[in-house]
Amino acid sequence: MFFNAPGKPTRLKKAVYLSASTVLGLLLSFIAQILIEVGYLYWVLSQGTVARSYGDSVLPPALQAAFWALGAIGGFFLGRFWWRKVYIERVWAKSIKNWRRSKR
Repeated sequence: MFFNAPGKPTRLKKAVYLSASTVLGLLLSFIAQILIEVGYLYWVLSQGTVARSYGDSVLPPALQAAFWALGAIGGFFLGRFWWRKVYIERVWAKSIKNWRRSKR
């Protein structure tokens, strides 16, 4: 099931694929933001100073928005790249076909 060649590309598949990759980019940017924040907090504690808080985060709101925007844009373009590789160029299907030939 997982190792079969991908089906025909359709508009609905592309929309779902791009949406899922955009959500993945947002989630990864959220994780990156948390890791940066935790590292900054550890650094502030080691210095013995007090961190300034912007609501529920220590990063300025503009930087938080930049993380979210870069995550969404990066995820969208990553989805476009892999859509082309998987469904248009069919790199995965070609590698499966070559692998099956070599096993014979």
